[in-house]
Parts: sequence; structure tokens; C-alpha cells
Amino acid sequence: MNQPTQHVTILGGHQTDFATNIAKQNEDVADLTKRAIEATLDDAGIDADAIESIHVGNAFGQLYNGQGHMGAMPATVIPELWGVPSMRHEAACASASMATLSAMAEIESGRYDCVLVLGVEQENNMPGAQAASVQTAAAWVGHETEGIDFFWPYCFDRVADEYDKRFGVDDEHLRAIGELNLRNAKANPNAQTREWKFTSDSFGLDDHLNPVVHGRLRRNDVTQITDGAAGVVLVSDRWLTENGGRASIGRGKARIAGWGHRTVGLPISQKFERSTDSEYVMPHVREAITDAMSRAGISGVEDLDLIETHDCMTPSEYLAIDHFGITAPGESWKAVEDGSLERDGRIPVNPSGGLIGGGHPVGATGARMMVDAMKQVSETAGDYQIDGARRAATLNIGGSTATTACFVVEST
Repeated sequence: MNQPTQHVTILGGHQTDFATNIAKQNEDVADLTKRAIEATLDDAGIDADAIESIHVGNAFGQLYNGQGHMGAMPATVIPELWGVPSMRHEAACASASMATLSAMAEIESGRYDCVLVLGVEQENNMPGAQAASVQTAAAWVGHETEGIDFFWPYCFDRVADEYDKRFGVDDEHLRAIGELNLRNAKANPNAQTREWKFTSDSFGLDDHLNPVVHGRLRRNDVTQITDGAAGVVLVSDRWLTENGGRASIGRGKARIAGWGHRTVGLPISQKFERSTDSEYVMPHVREAITDAMSRAGISGVEDLDLIETHDCMTPSEYLAIDHFGITAPGESWKAVEDGSLERDGRIPVNPSGGLIGGGHPVGATGARMMVDAMKQVSETAGDYQIDGARRAATLNIGGSTATTACFVVEST
């Protein structure tokens, strides 16, 4: 693999409060964008006039609120960004990760040295069922979506079924993943569910407290409809050499050490058909992970201190467990049972609460993961800090893993 001419450092980042319904505050996506940018720049210790390029992740803007052309929104709300090159990226739930990859490419090539990455999504401005139906745009519309009320629970229920067919699955392990992420979210001051109340029956078979959504998936197996934004400022070695002497900047908060990116077809059925001879249910997801680790110069999951992974539904995290190599293929249940995924476990997964606990504003999720990875390796994660964390990985998927991105983030 060719080495870039410049490394990529995360100067700072910010996540908005994912529990906020911006429409109920008489705000819109412009207000959300402005708040996220200002806080991101503040955390990075720079002014807006330092930004040379902008990449915005946004999946469903015009479908939720009619607002497309989100690449121009930063200049609309921050006057100092007027004239700064900017573009929007759409890859369903992986939109902000694609924005990050594009920003990295600009820095690595030497085109720009200080780039803002922003993910933003407003979803809570319509009834829940309607809001969920908007997201079928990330599937193969008209081919795999017809006659299905809640497509994504249906889709990831099929992932669980595929695991069941190949290896066997106990639904209790799926529900335990949901319980862990909702429990972790209690310590995250920006998590959507941090104030929610649960009992032990909330994670069982009680049809009132944990109703069925589709198949084996119940309410607490499924992520929420969320408003939110997250941003990071990325800079080059050259920029740090010129500016790193400032106390507010120093060496930056973290470094992106490796990345992996794979894209396959839209339909879930195609993915199963193509993986029949593989030990992994989604071999392209495994390849994105190993690409990131290889570029970071690490040998495997044992070199990581934590993982922030995509748990849009509990089967997507179940898949991530064995695809990261925490267990052998088909044995993800072992890590669920033995406590490996806990904050004090062998390899903590989603200490932030992930998507199920933390929230899932679709176009912002990849950036939110990057913010949490940055916080962990710079020891600024507060009550959900993993002791001694120096290296984290993120795994962000779009659709039924049609777009997959993995990053390895290290302390500076």
C-alpha cells in the first residue's frame, strides 16, 4: 500500500446532544449545522478562517425536510466559510465516513492542510413510522423493499437468520447486546437514551416493555430516530509544524492511523449468495477491517483498546464481533457471554452506547464515531473513558453493509 505524503491528525471534534429534538425547539437543520461547526472549531482551538475545505455527510436531508445541497449549508450559517470549497457526501449510514475519507485524501495529497468534516441529519420532524420509511432509500428500492413496513429491522433480522442457518444463534445474545449499549449510554452526556428508564424485563420477551418489531428483533434491538450532528477538524503534518506551537493545538488530539473502505451491491440477498464459500457472513466487511489494521501497522484486534461499531440493530454488532476477530467466525456469542465487550472487558465495544444507546442521526454517525474514538485516545471521554486507551477502531456501515468503512485512531 502506498504511503501518503502527509499524516492526518484530528485537531478536535464535537458531537451535539442526540437527545435533542430540534423541531420541538423551533430550530431546523441550519441551526443544527451552525451549532456543530462552532463547537467543533472551538474544540480544535481554531477560527473558521483556518478552514481550507469542507466535507459534509448527509444521507436523507431532502427526504426528511426538503433541504438538499447541504454542502453549501456551512457557508450559509458561518460567514467566515463563504468561498471555502465544500461538498456533500451520501452513502446512507456511512455518509460521514465517506466525507472523512475524502478529507483525508485532500490532506494526504497535499491539496489542503486544514479540513472540516461534518455529519448532520434531522429525522425527528415526522411521525416515527414515516421517518423510518424514508430510510428505505438506502436499499434497492422497488426490488427488495416492496410490501415490508419496517425494512431495516427486516433486513437485519435476515442477517440474524443467516447466522442461525450457518452457526446457530440464541436470541438472548442479541438482546444482551442491546442491553449493554443502552446501559453504556447512561454515562454519555450526549446519548439519546441516557435518561430512559429500563428494568430487566425491558430486554426480555415482554411484548409491552419490549415489543416485537420484526421477526426476532424487538424494540431494544433497534436504534432510534435521531436528530444530531458531529464534526472533526483534520490537519496535515505540515499544518501542525506551522501551528502546533500554540497551546490550544499542540500535537492535536489523535491521529488517523489506518482506514479501510469497501463497497458492494445493494441487496442483502446478493451478499449472502456471494459469501457462501467464506467463513465470514460478510467477507467484504472483514476486508475493510483488515485493510484498516494493515494500514495502521497492527496485527489484529488484540492491538486495539476499544471499538466503536455500527449497531443499527443488534445483529450488525453481532456481525462486527467476529468480523473484527474478537471471536472466531460464528462464535460472537462467546464475547457476549464472557464480558469481553464490557467497558472493563478484554475489548470494550461501544462504550459510548453506540447507535442503540447513543442515537443514530444517519448522516452524522460516522463522524460521531470518529469523535468518540478521538475522545477515548486523548483521555477526554469523561465518565465513559476506557482506562489507558491509546488505540481505537470504528466500523461504520451504510445500508446492509453495501458501503463499509473502518478507521484506526491512535493517540498522538
